[in-house]
Amino acid sequence: MKLIVGSRGSRLAVIQSELVMGAIAHSHPEIELSLLTMKTTGDRILDRPLDKIGGKGLFVRELDAALREGKTDLTVHSCKDLPAEIPADLPLAAFTRREDPRDALVLPQGAAALRGPIGCSSLRRRLQLEALFPGVETVPVRGNVITRLEKLDRGEFGALVLAAAGLKRLGLAERISRYFTVDEMIPAAGQGILAVQCRAGMDTAFLDGVGDRDAAICARAERAYIQALDGGCSSPVAAHAITDGSSVTITGLYVDEAGRVSRKTAGGPVEQGEALARELAKQLKEDASWREK
Repeated sequence: MKLIVGSRGSRLAVIQSELVMGAIAHSHPEIELSLLTMKTTGDRILDRPLDKIGGKGLFVRELDAALREGKTDLTVHSCKDLPAEIPADLPLAAFTRREDPRDALVLPQGAAALRGPIGCSSLRRRLQLEALFPGVETVPVRGNVITRLEKLDRGEFGALVLAAAGLKRLGLAERISRYFTVDEMIPAAGQGILAVQCRAGMDTAFLDGVGDRDAAICARAERAYIQALDGGCSSPVAAHAITDGSSVTITGLYVDEAGRVSRKTAGGPVEQGEALARELAKQLKEDASWREK
């Protein structure tokens, strides 16, 4: 059996795809695996904010096409970078064990303190940074992790906020100056988890050594929350779930039309994770409506 794995071409994306390929090879050494990398539209357009050019879908368009056309058999994504809505013909078939879900502050090489604006890629991070550090200056930044770090070290920013998981997978954990707890800065839905996408109807038994039950419960609950709020790339919604095996607890962030930030937590049986997330989203929207009145 041969499988072709589709991936974005960045160093981090390749490392993440190789992690999944390694897990498949460990469980199924008889499978012949190869990697096909490609540059997506989102990777090519770096001079404009994502919300101005089409959102997170620009990072999966070419990968989805390759999967549909049979050029690849599965695709590996950072779960946090996936659009809220997934095509029915290309379902998410597995979620890997979660790496560190926290966001991290990175200073320029050799710097001991923050001097200058913080490069920040999402409104979710910007709003939470401003709540933590009133008066802080944030500026948009595009490009993969390595490109952003190069810009930082050239002095274009005083610091960056990046996902700790990506830095750790790149072997760059030493660059982290400060971790934000998940209470200080609620992560993006799916942060730290890798998602494997396949064609509908495929026999995905080869993923038996890839998927992680707790990660799947949390990822599906977090994604249900952002779907309920129509959370796209430019939307500042955020969600983080944890599970102890039989129950799941999810915390959601919501920003109303006036820019007011609110958060709320709900919990219950793992079987109800997605329903709990949708109800949490509904409650936060209703609370915001009452405040407006």
